[in-house]
Amino acid sequence: MARGGINKAVVLKARQSLLAKGTHPSIDAVRVELGNTGSKTTIARYLKEIESYDPRPLSSRERMGEELSAMVESLLDRLMEEGNESIEQCRSVFGLERVGLETHIASLQTELTSARSQLDAQQAAIEAQSAELKTTQSSLQAELTRNARLNQRCIDLEALVSDRDKQIHSLEEKHVHARGVLEHYRQSVKEQRDQDQRRHESQLHEAQVEKRKLQETLVMKQDDLTRLNRDNERLLGESKQQVKALHAHEARIQTLAAEIQGLKLAEAKSAGITEQHQEQITRLRQEAKTLTETAAKSSERELESRLLLVAAQSENEQLRRLQATEAETDGSDSNTTFVPASGKPKTAPTKPSRK
Repeated sequence: MARGGINKAVVLKARQSLLAKGTHPSIDAVRVELGNTGSKTTIARYLKEIESYDPRPLSSRERMGEELSAMVESLLDRLMEEGNESIEQCRSVFGLERVGLETHIASLQTELTSARSQLDAQQAAIEAQSAELKTTQSSLQAELTRNARLNQRCIDLEALVSDRDKQIHSLEEKHVHARGVLEHYRQSVKEQRDQDQRRHESQLHEAQVEKRKLQETLVMKQDDLTRLNRDNERLLGESKQQVKALHAHEARIQTLAAEIQGLKLAEAKSAGITEQHQEQITRLRQEAKTLTETAAKSSERELESRLLLVAAQSENEQLRRLQATEAETDGSDSNTTFVPASGKPKTAPTKPSRK
């Protein structure tokens, strides 16, 4: 089909007009005759069909009758009308399609604008999440450093308690040795009294010298116990400070847990942004769990330190009681009266009960 109303009848009419003027009906001449409309390929195809159909000489139009010319003209007019109707229909269909396409393009542009705004909002949310994650990571690093310091202080406290235990054990050994020496002395005094009463004064003098030494030893032990009590009080104060620090640490862990929960909610709102955020939050949970376990271990160590301190205090109290008992026993031995060699003592020393 020819474009722009060009058909075979129109081309035939233009060719006949050129022949009537005495001009050769070339493709360009026919196109100029048609008003510079139509495709050259279509014009060439119609000219070829016309020439193959009507190979008469150029003067054949002059011999055509008026009736044939009228029929050709009427046929040409009818073809023009049908061609114009077809063109109008095509134009109307094209106009409707064009309106639909313009409407569709407008809706697509609106959707594109909305998608761009959503993308900008998501990008801003991603940047905010990244900033929050960096802040949380820095906070966790600070808490890890603080927890390491607390662990080191707990280790130092354990070493100090171990040293105190060793000192207390050494004091106990000294005390047992002193009691053994005292028992040996008492037994020797009793045997010497039974064997020879005349040597009582010399033995009593030796006993007094030994007693003086024991008293000096007891004084030294009391000084050591006094120092231990002071150290224990200082350790108790440090333990209280450690407990306060641990409580503050637990409060900070709870705060971090709340922040992590907030991050979880934010991540739920922006689900599907990236899997990397989920991995970071999982790491944060594991680090928070590690911090909680470390705090629990620190509390257990603090409780053990307190128990050790209480045990040391109770042992110190027992040592004091034993010293008081021995002092009373030594006082009763020194106040006992003896008769001359010809008689027997009125009272015999009593052996203190061992607690």
